Amino acid sequence: VDRAFPRSPRGALKIARTVRPGAARGPRARPGPALTPSPPVPQLLALAAFICFAASGAHGAYTALAGMETVITVLFLLLYLLRLDVQMRFIFWPLADIFNSVIAALFLLVVALFAIIIKTNKGTLAGGVLGLILLVLCIVDVVLLCKKISLDRGRGRNAPAK
Repeated sequence: VDRAFPRSPRGALKIARTVRPGAARGPRARPGPALTPSPPVPQLLALAAFICFAASGAHGAYTALAGMETVITVLFLLLYLLRLDVQMRFIFWPLADIFNSVIAALFLLVVALFAIIIKTNKGTLAGGVLGLILLVLCIVDVVLLCKKISLDRGRGRNAPAK
């Protein structure tokens, strides 16, 4: 288990895509006030969007997208947390993560805007707003991952010198 990953910027972003920022406070949390006042139990952002869409009786595509975003983000978080990306080197995981975030951002943009524009009820509107917040987090994830990787340089100590 990589204990440093949740404290890294990428780890914090993966958690923020699932957990609302400022909600998780523990013994190793940063000193100072939380980003937003919150109860001690973390509120799941993507799961909250899923619940809003499901409870409001919104179109099935809204609910399916929020549910898939929750599951896929948790899977990538577990992949990096358990260091499975190091063991399964046949896939370039940061690039797969970028593709996931870009595709999720595009789908979230369409679904969240439709949910906000149509706003059949308050649950659909709340799910759309949470979808836009997830969209911003996906874009930040892509930017951080693009800064981390570079396709023109080696990936480690054993890379050949140019």
